[in-house]
Amino acid sequence: MKTQWIVIANAASARIFRRDTIKAPLVPVATLAHEASRLHARELASDRSGSQAADNSQGLNHFEPRSDARRREHQRFAKEIAQRLDAGLKAGAYESLTLFASNPFMGELKARLSEAVTQRLKATLNIDLSHVGIAELESRIAGSWSAVL
Repeated sequence: MKTQWIVIANAASARIFRRDTIKAPLVPVATLAHEASRLHARELASDRSGSQAADNSQGLNHFEPRSDARRREHQRFAKEIAQRLDAGLKAGAYESLTLFASNPFMGELKARLSEAVTQRLKATLNIDLSHVGIAELESRIAGSWSAVL
């Protein structure tokens, strides 16, 4: 088996592990955290939505922001993870990649992967294992694989 990287992620944290053989234990490679993803949108936005008085009306028209502040933070973190995966691939650190990420963060992450990293992608599973310790992670990953196969 070629060296595999396994990414365990959600919108606020990511752990990258390496596995050199199918029976080898997981070896931590990197841990990434994005504290802004844990904040509420009202804590991220600097001001209220815009408003303007409309002609011949008694109220104001409100303009909502084009994208949610929290979603922008999730996109920033997905980009950070994707850049780390791209750097690892360019350095020859892995040959295949498996992603375990919460839904809908998986979509944000996959949208930001480079073409080269996407070609190395072996599997993606929409499951949040970010709260699981490394001791239990091995069995949970094996259980997830058996459910897919």
